[in-house]
Amino acid sequence: MNELITAFTTLFVIIDPIGLAPLFVAMTAGMSDGKRRAIGLRACVIAFAILCIFAFFGEAVLGFIGIGLPAFRISGGILLFLTALEMLFQKRQARRENNAEDAHEDHGDDPSVFPIAIPLIAGPGAIATMILLMDRAEGFAGSISIIAVLALVLAIVFVLFLISGSLERILGKVGVNVVTRLLGLLLAALAIQFILDGLRSFGLAV
Repeated sequence: MNELITAFTTLFVIIDPIGLAPLFVAMTAGMSDGKRRAIGLRACVIAFAILCIFAFFGEAVLGFIGIGLPAFRISGGILLFLTALEMLFQKRQARRENNAEDAHEDHGDDPSVFPIAIPLIAGPGAIATMILLMDRAEGFAGSISIIAVLALVLAIVFVLFLISGSLERILGKVGVNVVTRLLGLLLAALAIQFILDGLRSFGLAV
């Protein structure tokens, strides 16, 4: 149960459904509720498929190019820590907004695949997190549990997409900033744990 709670917390923080909601509102402005629902569902399904592929085959890809899992744990932890710093200092949302705006201008009225599914949901941090979590999972049941947790997080993303307009009005700019910084602090601690796990594999940490 502790592993599942850790997996849920890590994925929830790195995917950041609350931070994605206002971006979804901006990219689907003026669209009907039906079209918004279709775009949100398509984006979540595509992101789920991409993250599952990396969850099951990411380790094999790493082995093929000669990267060991301890090294990936450390590098993945560093990547997550940098993401946490961006969240703490409010740089991540600004970068996401810039990327989303540029992509929306280039790809017309359907932003479901790019940039919502990739890279806003299934970005480098989420991909690295899935590989790390699957590495820590115990057996087939553990792996399926991680996939179930991913599905739960993406279901939350989809629900927040559906109520994104109301959520943004309820929280307000200050509320979104507070939640983002709290999640960033939590992510920083989880990132350090990943780094320590990698160092422990090399015998450099207790």
